[in-house]
Amino acid sequence: MPTETFEFQVEARQLLQMMIHSIYSNKDVFLRELISNSSDALDKLRLESLRDDALGADTSDLHIAVEADKEARTLVVRDNGIGMSYDEVRDLIGTIANSGTAKFLQELKEAKDATAAEGLIGQFGVGFYASFMVADEVTLLTRRAGESQGTRWTSDGAGTYTIETVEDAPQGTSVTLRLKPADTEDKLYDYTSPWKIREIVKRYSDFITWPIRMAVEAPAAAENPAEDSADGEAAAGEPEAEVETLNSMKALWARSRDEVSDEEYHELYKHISHDWNDPLETIRMQAEGTFEYQALLFIPSRAPQDLFMRDHKRGVQLYVKRVFIMDDCEALMPPYLRFVKGVVDAQDLSLNVSREILQQDRQIQLMHRRLAKKVLSTIKDMMAGNPERYATLWREFGRVIKEGLLSDFENRDAILGVSSFASTHDAEAPTTLAQYVERMKDGQEHIFYLTGESRQALENSPHMEAFRAKGIEVLLLTDPVDEVWVEAVPEFEGKQLQSVAKGEVDLGSEEEKKEAETEREKRQEEYGALLTWMTERLGEDVKEVRLSSRLTVSPACVVSDANEATPALEAMYRAMGQDMPHAKRILELNPTHPLVSALNKAHGERSGDDGAALGETAELLYGMALLAEGGELSDPSRFIKLMAERVERSL
Repeated sequence: MPTETFEFQVEARQLLQMMIHSIYSNKDVFLRELISNSSDALDKLRLESLRDDALGADTSDLHIAVEADKEARTLVVRDNGIGMSYDEVRDLIGTIANSGTAKFLQELKEAKDATAAEGLIGQFGVGFYASFMVADEVTLLTRRAGESQGTRWTSDGAGTYTIETVEDAPQGTSVTLRLKPADTEDKLYDYTSPWKIREIVKRYSDFITWPIRMAVEAPAAAENPAEDSADGEAAAGEPEAEVETLNSMKALWARSRDEVSDEEYHELYKHISHDWNDPLETIRMQAEGTFEYQALLFIPSRAPQDLFMRDHKRGVQLYVKRVFIMDDCEALMPPYLRFVKGVVDAQDLSLNVSREILQQDRQIQLMHRRLAKKVLSTIKDMMAGNPERYATLWREFGRVIKEGLLSDFENRDAILGVSSFASTHDAEAPTTLAQYVERMKDGQEHIFYLTGESRQALENSPHMEAFRAKGIEVLLLTDPVDEVWVEAVPEFEGKQLQSVAKGEVDLGSEEEKKEAETEREKRQEEYGALLTWMTERLGEDVKEVRLSSRLTVSPACVVSDANEATPALEAMYRAMGQDMPHAKRILELNPTHPLVSALNKAHGERSGDDGAALGETAELLYGMALLAEGGELSDPSRFIKLMAERVERSL
């Protein structure tokens, strides 16, 4: 195939220009990104060769080579890993961050400082392009294992790139950078210098499990030149090429805690997660006995952009005796902990293991349970010992963790124990269920909650009026998952969870309840005819009209039966394609409100033609109750028409 020239898209050109013009203060990270890509390629080749005997790839000496040429001002990072096909180069290397480019640029512009800006590059998969911070031209030469032809990709980052097929490419990938002149004031160092390369590799890539080699020139030992030269000629002072392995290749999870610095743990996390921020928490595990494994897990400090997307990759890396087996091993971590990253190294699994086999493996299931319990216990410790870090974790991942209340029955109590919720007790600080129970009033038997779209809407809901008047705390649940889990979790520490928008509300002491019952019977007799008439009039929309004990200010509200789904939950199930029958709700009237008492009086006095007008008033009252809770009217145009007529008559 001939050489093809392509143009970068406008957003891609903008991104490259921002990189080239030193948007990142720490340009050293370009080498870390290239080495990380090479390490991934070697991992993939090892795995592919285990699964495909016919691959025909040489895996006898898998490694990464760094080659520097001071005179030519070039730096090459080479691996003999899986390599890429022509189509992969075109699709992966030829486009920057795919659909994420626009979002990347926007967040880049909004980054408040250099550290925040550097933290964005890994999230959007643009690490390869960090090379343009230090190079005037980048050339990628690659051949996929098992294929005969290779591919060359070249660009100066100015606006175009070329792709061509080559015949003599070795297996794997090499990236050649034509380096810019060194400029220490701009923190652009001499990246052909061996000491600088050693420093970067030691800082960022020392834990890489593959050898990172570099050939360096050193003066030959010359104490006895005759012995050093085969023909007896002097060889003193002549440079010799020595191959040096730059990284220790020690698995951090296999080393004791006092041998590893926090910085080393953080770099491992960044390598496996492609996140440039330090993790929020590091978790070490070591199981010994009949089934041995080691785990090094990380809780990120911020949620990835695709956390709630269907194609989000989850799970931790699986190793067997320090041999990489699988990335994103879902079987090791439950879905509600899909944000956890890390490494699990088992001693007794087969090297040739598939995802399907893992789902059924008893040892994997055992690790799955233990890892989940360890993460939850770590979050509990964080809640008690470091509230600020816990607050960060819950802000970023609370919505995900609450999904476990629906799926992980074994750890449900532990999940409830580390969960926190907004409540009317404090406008800013969330509360745990344990703290809520401690503050419950004497005689209070339930944990009260209300679900909805926003805190403001819930605080203004008519359902809250009696609770506000009596100073009873209510949990304000605004995440979509809250609509579901409250139906599945019946109680906490013996206290039943109850929605303030469901069933009948019975607040106050026993003496107050007796007085309220006497008053209720009196009101029921006074309003009985109105309630019967409105139930018939609004029968298509409501199952019952009754007097309310939860309203103090609003004229009416709509509630659900104690065992029925809320409208929001119905809508959620329908959106997921599940057939959900519509449940009629209950309209509650406030007998102390002037509008309701006037309607009752008018109903008792009027008849004949006035009945139609009263029926329209009943419709308006029901529509206002729906709108007050954030619901939707079945016929908005009719509601507006009736409202306009009433306003017109009042003028």
